[in-house]
Amino acid sequence: MKNKSKSQFKYVIISGGLGFLGIYISELLIMSNFKVIILDKQKPKSEKQIKIVKKCFLYKKIDITKEKKISNFFLQLKNQKINVEYLINNAAIDSIPKNTKKNSRLPDIKDWNNELSVSLNGTYLLIKYFGEEMAKNKKGKIINIGSDLSVLAPNQDLYKDFNNFYKPPTYSVVKHGMLGMTKYFASLYSDSNVHVNMLSPGPIFNKHKKKFVNRLKKFIPLKRMANKKDLEDAILFLLSSNNNYFTGQNLIVDGGRTII
Repeated sequence: MKNKSKSQFKYVIISGGLGFLGIYISELLIMSNFKVIILDKQKPKSEKQIKIVKKCFLYKKIDITKEKKISNFFLQLKNQKINVEYLINNAAIDSIPKNTKKNSRLPDIKDWNNELSVSLNGTYLLIKYFGEEMAKNKKGKIINIGSDLSVLAPNQDLYKDFNNFYKPPTYSVVKHGMLGMTKYFASLYSDSNVHVNMLSPGPIFNKHKKKFVNRLKKFIPLKRMANKKDLEDAILFLLSSNNNYFTGQNLIVDGGRTII
């Protein structure tokens, strides 16, 4: 069998590729024969992270909010004749519920700026360089990772009786903003054969307390939280070469939570 040229490989960038959801997406795409390029601000620490980094095509420790670092990385890949045709914007800081007896319900401006910068500025910069190159080459697919909070506000009733916990506004604001970017770039790249979509999971189980899970299930028609495997087919669909008439959409995988 002849060796493939670099142009024949399916190179995909995954930002936040070592995080809770990112590590699963990275592993899924490695197993699906993509050449996975993991971007993350953190070094691999856990056994799982170290294992995935060893398997991926390239791991880059990088702050995606810094344009100079993104531009240098873009040029590095271009000089190596690595043509990235797939981009998954997954990096985010989740606004964990806070105890309002000890904290203000609203984040201070430093936290606000940091959380918006990672998702919105980071996503924008990656699209500015890699998305524009896709448009120039007339081929590419971009997935922005959203949430059911891209179409809903946090339901604060979920946190009642948990020591006055309150879900801050930043995560919902970020995901609504990501949806706006998805629509904008899908329209902008509509004549360039670059499809831009958003994948919005509902709440994914991650060692949540049983009391919280039981309360949340009442709001989900399928009566359970998601697991990461529930997203597998949706991710592969959005990246599929057979998917050529689906763009600017928010694909919500939430067990029906947002329909009622």
